[in-house]
Amino acid sequence: MSTVFARACLITALSVFGTEAFISAQQLAAPAQAAQAAARELVTMRITAEEAVRLAAENNLGIQIERYNPQIQEVSVSQARAAWVPSLVSSFEGTGNRQASNSFLSGAVGNSTSSHSTTSTARLAQVVPWGANYSIGWDGARSTTDSLFSTFSPQLRSSMALSYTQQLMRGFGVDQTRQQVDSSLKQREIADVQLRQRLATTSRTVRTAYWDLVFAIASLRVQQQSLDVANESLRNTRQRIEIGTTPPIDEVQQQAEVARSEEAVITAEARIETAEDALRTLILKADDPDFWSMHIEPTDTPQFRPATVETDTAVRLALEHRTDLVEARKQLEASDIDIRFLRDQTRPELTADLRYGLSGLGGTQLIRGNPLVPGETSTVAEIAARRGFGSVLGDLFTNAYPTWTTSVQLTVPLGQSAQDASLARARLEYRQAEMRLKNQQMQVTTQVRQASRQVQTNQKRVETTRTARELSERTLDAEQRKLAAGTSEQFQVLQAQRDLANARNDELRALIDYQQSVVDLETVQEVPLQ
Repeated sequence: MSTVFARACLITALSVFGTEAFISAQQLAAPAQAAQAAARELVTMRITAEEAVRLAAENNLGIQIERYNPQIQEVSVSQARAAWVPSLVSSFEGTGNRQASNSFLSGAVGNSTSSHSTTSTARLAQVVPWGANYSIGWDGARSTTDSLFSTFSPQLRSSMALSYTQQLMRGFGVDQTRQQVDSSLKQREIADVQLRQRLATTSRTVRTAYWDLVFAIASLRVQQQSLDVANESLRNTRQRIEIGTTPPIDEVQQQAEVARSEEAVITAEARIETAEDALRTLILKADDPDFWSMHIEPTDTPQFRPATVETDTAVRLALEHRTDLVEARKQLEASDIDIRFLRDQTRPELTADLRYGLSGLGGTQLIRGNPLVPGETSTVAEIAARRGFGSVLGDLFTNAYPTWTTSVQLTVPLGQSAQDASLARARLEYRQAEMRLKNQQMQVTTQVRQASRQVQTNQKRVETTRTARELSERTLDAEQRKLAAGTSEQFQVLQAQRDLANARNDELRALIDYQQSVVDLETVQEVPLQ
């Protein structure tokens, strides 16, 4: 900002006070310019275009944001697969009660009966990826009671149950869980493609910003050259005025030309700062303390190397590798997964179910008198047998007391179901997406051909603008010689100076446009140009 302010002061002084103020303004502006140059030397980054692209890949906020999407989709895949994770449930429970006797059938000894029990259970269940689910459960219990009707006290009991359910038609090849997993995997692939697209797009944006900065710096040099030419012409005009070969009015015209050149220099300096800001936001870390004070100095210069463009090859590569086309194809694959699931949902539902159970019983077996026969009721029972918990488990493992159940259930929808309508809609949307992909391929071909044509056009522009610049240099030199010989006028010299400045800018712009069109042709084969 100090440079722009100093230049503005210079022009103001020139317009108000004339040449003497012009020299004084230059003297006043020089210290500020020198201080700014010294400050910039402390934080200057010299960088090539490739280094700028590498820094953007590391520091660009847009790329860092995009890198989260594949990770998020990876979590979505794990979340979908969590439906297949087995679950284990276990519990332990203890109960006890004491009840008042209200009937001789309560088996009470006295006025009440009491009982106590402890139970432990464990169950393993899982949904498996082939349209089935199973569960395995075990429980064990110990109970005591003083009821005369109880044969065992304490009583030991254990059982084991196995259940298995298999889908034989609907849900056998694909079910909702598998559809979610496959869709999540496809979205994970799409996230990778989108990250690649972001990297390529940012690379192109960085290169464009880099060459814009190169153009701004080179344009400043052109404007400074024009200013030097204007100052030289001003000195020559003064000399001719002193010897009487030129009227004094020519000095005023030349001073106005110097002022216009000064304004162009100020504008070019502001354009450099704008281009620097655009590039720094793409390649530097936002939390860098030198983020806004860093002076970026590009070291690459625009080189004109005529390129041979193979349009058909570029179109073929774009149709194979363009990220938007790859993403569209993967979206079709995701739609195909949905169609496969919806087609399966239209089938009849045939479910096979198998349940198998084992049980064992033990404890202390008692022989009591019959409480219903007078005189046989006894509070003392004889022990008939004792079976420990090991014997109870033995009943399980020897399959002593099995129970089993098998069943098959068939459900057939009558008429058109909601699944049929969903399938028809999905198929129509799939065909629509196929047509959209074909249209997209045509647009890609058009974009590549246009980018190829732009390279060839800019290549010709470089050659013609270079010729125009050389002719403008020769024209200015001729007009200056003619003016010195008195056969030309100051107006023709000024016009020749402006034409030369424009020709130099046109050549520089054509050269930068050529560089950017080459970058665009490389980019358009991989990603769409934003």
